[in-house]
Amino acid sequence: MRHEELKKEAAGEAGAEAVIEGRNAVIEALRAGKAIDKILIQDGAQDGPIQTIKREAKKRDAMIRFVAKERLDQLSQTGKHQGVIAYAAAYEYAEVEDILAAARAKNEPPFVFLLDNIEDPHNLGAIIRTANLAGAHGVIIPKNRAVGLTPTVARTSAGALNYTPVARVTNLAKTMEELKKEGLWFVCADMDGTTMYELDLTGAIGLVIGSEGDGVGRLVKEKCDFVASIPMKGDIDSLNASVAAGVLAYEIVRQRS
Repeated sequence: MRHEELKKEAAGEAGAEAVIEGRNAVIEALRAGKAIDKILIQDGAQDGPIQTIKREAKKRDAMIRFVAKERLDQLSQTGKHQGVIAYAAAYEYAEVEDILAAARAKNEPPFVFLLDNIEDPHNLGAIIRTANLAGAHGVIIPKNRAVGLTPTVARTSAGALNYTPVARVTNLAKTMEELKKEGLWFVCADMDGTTMYELDLTGAIGLVIGSEGDGVGRLVKEKCDFVASIPMKGDIDSLNASVAAGVLAYEIVRQRS
């Protein structure tokens, strides 16, 4: 891929307002408590400001990736990255407790989306939009191997991010264990599961959706109480992740109604 194409790709994904370049700027953003999705640091950089960035990032559980200088040069929009580029979230993340509180405020059993391995920002935005329209109280995403709340996600959600809280957690399987103590049970989508019409999808429920390529990870799937399959009559064997989320979500809506 050519240099200018890489720059366009980075700008389109993160959005100019979500990119923070330079050591002091990244340190200030971290200390100000700005939600940071990830920080790219040049391989081999070990000086004082880099150590400060690593320390502040660890405090805030921000993800760090070490990359070659050439990669940073390709992604930089200013040409002055100083070995560090950070990507800030377009929206603030909620806490899992905020999602449960939203359910309590409506006097409804919690209905939560949990997303595993969703890396396409358009898919994430579409799923958040579906979650809002289906009456879900919030969405939970992992910090690693998943896209965060980039401007592309915000645009694709068509405003749903203003109303639907999104929490980001370090360990999705552990979070599911904690939510089980709150009375939630979990259903994930998989071709080898029980047809969704045969399952009882009422009550406090977490709908777990994986990527269309890798699906739900093994550890997360093991925490699910049920595995639901979507009846398909065509010649291909899978749905886009956001479409699968919509189909299952509205079966849950139908049963809850």
